[in-house]
Formats: sequence, C-alpha cells, structure tokens
Amino acid sequence: MSSIITLLTDFGSADYFVGAMKGVILYSNPEASIVDITHEIPAHDIQSGAFTLLAVYKNFPAGTIHVCVIDPGVGSSRRPILVEAGGYYFVGPDNGVFSFIYEREEDNKVFHLNRAEFFRQPVSNTFHGRDIFAPVAAAISKGAKPAEIGEEITNHVRLDAISPIATGEDELEATIIHVDRFGNCITSLRREHLSENFDANSARIIVNDREITSHRNFFGEDENAARELFTIWGSAGFLEIAAFRASASQMLKAERGQKVKVVAWKMGRGEDVKT
Repeated sequence: MSSIITLLTDFGSADYFVGAMKGVILYSNPEASIVDITHEIPAHDIQSGAFTLLAVYKNFPAGTIHVCVIDPGVGSSRRPILVEAGGYYFVGPDNGVFSFIYEREEDNKVFHLNRAEFFRQPVSNTFHGRDIFAPVAAAISKGAKPAEIGEEITNHVRLDAISPIATGEDELEATIIHVDRFGNCITSLRREHLSENFDANSARIIVNDREITSHRNFFGEDENAARELFTIWGSAGFLEIAAFRASASQMLKAERGQKVKVVAWKMGRGEDVKT
C-alpha cells in the first residue's frame, strides 16, 4: 500500500486550509508522504481541476491516493466519494471533478463515503477537505479498503465527455479543454485520433474560422516566426495550439469550450472517438 497522498485544491496558499488537511493526514499517519500538485486551481472551477488531475495522476506510483478538493457544494446534498481506478485512489466531492478519470479508466469503482467513524469529528459544513477527505485518504494509506469506508454507487456525477466526435467522413470536432498560463490551448485530440503523419499533411485545424497549418516538435523550433500559430503535442498527451512567446488563446479569441474542427483527418486506433 502506497503512503503517497497528493493534494489538488482551489484553496490557494494564503489561508490555513491546506495546512489543516496536511495536519489531519499526518496526525493519523505520520509516515505519509504528502505531495502538493497545486492549490491554484481557479476558485470553484471543477473542470480545471478535472483536467489538471487527468494530466498528472499517472506520474505517480500505483497506489497513490489523489485528494482533489474543488468543492463549491460543500455542506449540501452532494456526496463525498472515493474512486478506485487504474491502480490509483481518488478522494473528493461527487461533483464531476473525477469525470475525466472515469473516461480514461473505464474499469473504475466509486464509493459513497458514509462511514462517519473514518471522519474527523465534528464534521464542519464548510470544510470537508479537512474533516472527511483528509482522514479518509490517511485511512486508505494505512490499509483501509474502499468497501470498509463507503458504499459502492453507479449514479455518480459526470461532466460532458471530452472525446472528439466524428462529424463527417472527413471531419472531426474536438474541444479546447484547457488554456494554460501561457495561453496555449489544449484540445481534446490525442495521437490515436489522428494518423501518424498528421504533422506533415493529414489534417487541417480550424478555430474560429482561422486555419492552423503549421506543426512543431518544440516551441522554439522556428524563432523567426514568433507570432505564428502552430500545433504541438503537449506533455499531457493532447494536441495543443500555441504561439512562440505569445498567447494563442488571445490571438484566436478562443477560450475553454471552444470547438476545434479537424478536416481531412485519418483515424488511428480511434477507440475514444464517439460516433
């Protein structure tokens, strides 16, 4: 059993929230290794948290416990849950923050956390990160089984799927699922959705009626074309639209949720494309 516990929140660093969660974990399991992924997710931005978790979870050893708290519904009827998927554990609110994990790891189990003896008492109506999610993560790190902590459910909340959609014989519609701090637009396209020679001539990428025809292997490949839009395979495995030392998002007037049209594409394995 891994004793690595990661924390991903929208709490920021100015308040006591993250420190309180760490204290509860270490009180229960002093041997736990706690890793901060980030606490700078925009406030209440569930989809941003879902993407960040998707991009990073497999960088950790199997058995790692990922605690993700972007929880605008804390204290309401939304359920606290534990997810077992892909050899990892995920602890947080049932508000869709684990949606992309469900999509990537289809063999998953979800448990409603309803065993109060595993919680810190009394449970606050405003801080389940400290009182439910942190102690549950610590319990798992010490060997507790999901079925001991909660009841398996199948009606968990899911955000809209991010897999591209085939819109015609020669067309594919993807979505910008994240815009990073550099203005790079991360799309929902992965390598298996396109042919191996995509960067040469197999597809045209169109955003807001603007066509991107250049593809690069690294950002500074052509420093003489500083404001040229290009595509690049990002480190999270998705196709990104970028501009060297400039914001592609601003240049395209594009934001998360923007549709991306791919024309004259050739399928790879394509198991995630929905028709």
